[in-house]
Amino acid sequence: MAKPAKIDPRSLRLFISAVEAGTLAAAADREHIASAAVSKRISDLERALGTALLHRNNKGIEPTPAGMALLDFSRRLLHDLDALPAQMTDFERGLKGYVRIFANISSITQFLPRQLSTFVANNPTVRIQLEEKVSSAVARGVAENAADLGVLVGEVNLPGLRCRPYAKDVLTLAVPSDHPLARRNTVKYEHTLSYEYIGLHTGSQLNQQLIRAASDLGRTWTCRMQVTSYDALCLMIEAGLGIGILPRHIALSYSKALRITPVALDEPWSLRSFSICSRVYGELTPAARLLLDHLLTQQPETAEGSLRARI
Repeated sequence: MAKPAKIDPRSLRLFISAVEAGTLAAAADREHIASAAVSKRISDLERALGTALLHRNNKGIEPTPAGMALLDFSRRLLHDLDALPAQMTDFERGLKGYVRIFANISSITQFLPRQLSTFVANNPTVRIQLEEKVSSAVARGVAENAADLGVLVGEVNLPGLRCRPYAKDVLTLAVPSDHPLARRNTVKYEHTLSYEYIGLHTGSQLNQQLIRAASDLGRTWTCRMQVTSYDALCLMIEAGLGIGILPRHIALSYSKALRITPVALDEPWSLRSFSICSRVYGELTPAARLLLDHLLTQQPETAEGSLRARI
């Protein structure tokens, strides 16, 4: 199997110059090189590519069809090569790059969309990959360098990770509008445990919180089914398949379209704090540092404040 041809950018530049100048001699004068050297470079190109690139006649040279194709390709390639140092400078400044974020469902639903929108508007060449993970997987992913930044409930204590305060939300109970608890203004968690719940997917921080809180009361949290999104959770509640606990901001939004009723949850753990975790700041890429600074200096409103601003 023949080895791929190795093409020298210098030869491409001389080829472009020869076509533009119309003769090898004129190209040699333009590039400050001997005519024989230009001729050899182009002959080497033709041999490497296996096709004639120039028609030679007594008036000078003209590109063959293959030469015309190479001319267009070479101009684009050399333009990109010339722009490469400036692009690398942009990467160093964080103006270009690729940032991987793991985040839990609550932060993706409530806080990140608006912040990422403003960041992308100001940094359109930074590509962001966002993946939803449960909070424990968020921390593990950042620690293992599967993600640059993570957004999760609470804080984690893993070697090499730093957590910074990010946002807050409030959990509330959501029930079908004809449910007995729908008539209450507030409810204690223990008074909900005789009803079946709709939960989020296995391993979610919210499920774990509900299991722990029930255990502290000497009770059991009964989960009838698990879903992977808040819209599915609310639809199941509306259908009368169970009750659920979710961020108040989200419950209020869905209650406008669905026959569900939010009921304030009278528990200290209903107020949740979110953190952004990352590895050592200096080890992050410039783009990741730029995004982290954006998320921390332009922190979102609390979900409750954001909702009040819109209604």
